Amino acid sequence: MELKLAEYNDYERIATLHAQSWKLFYQGILGSEFLKHDVLEERSTIWQTRLINPPFNQHVLLIEEGGLLCGFICAFGNHDFEKGTMIDALHVDPAHRGKGVGVKLLAEMAKWIDQYFPNNGVYLEVMKENKQAVDFYQHLGGECHLERLWNAPCGHQVPELVYAWQSGNQLLKCVEPHTKRNVVTI
Repeated sequence: MELKLAEYNDYERIATLHAQSWKLFYQGILGSEFLKHDVLEERSTIWQTRLINPPFNQHVLLIEEGGLLCGFICAFGNHDFEKGTMIDALHVDPAHRGKGVGVKLLAEMAKWIDQYFPNNGVYLEVMKENKQAVDFYQHLGGECHLERLWNAPCGHQVPELVYAWQSGNQLLKCVEPHTKRNVVTI
């Protein structure tokens, strides 16, 4: 597996995996018509916009194997004055789940956060009903600090939980024991 920075020409692959993940894990959480008809176009617009002219504090990493996208992570450094750096997205292709891809992506992102935004926290938002993600972040030492409603792109208000770590370094310490497989960094 190979780790790389996302480039503009990766937006379609990222959007496709993001939409696939939402279709798989957000059934019954997001609107079924949105998931069936609109999610790919909506995610494509988001990722094309993000990668055409990325802001200075955006960092998007991919893990590939044989040229195929296995997973990606996106963060915005110092996104929130109080909470710090936001991990905006972490998605792993279903064929690569359970192989440590998500943990590797989190570890690499934690290193970036620790290097460029060392004096603030790290947080992410996860849909409350997305039990596999909630369990994953709790297992990695995330502390739930807040429950609120998210205005989802399908028009629904969805309960979400905000998980946080004190710093990129703390997140790295939580995920490092779980990183076992080799990833080549470029």
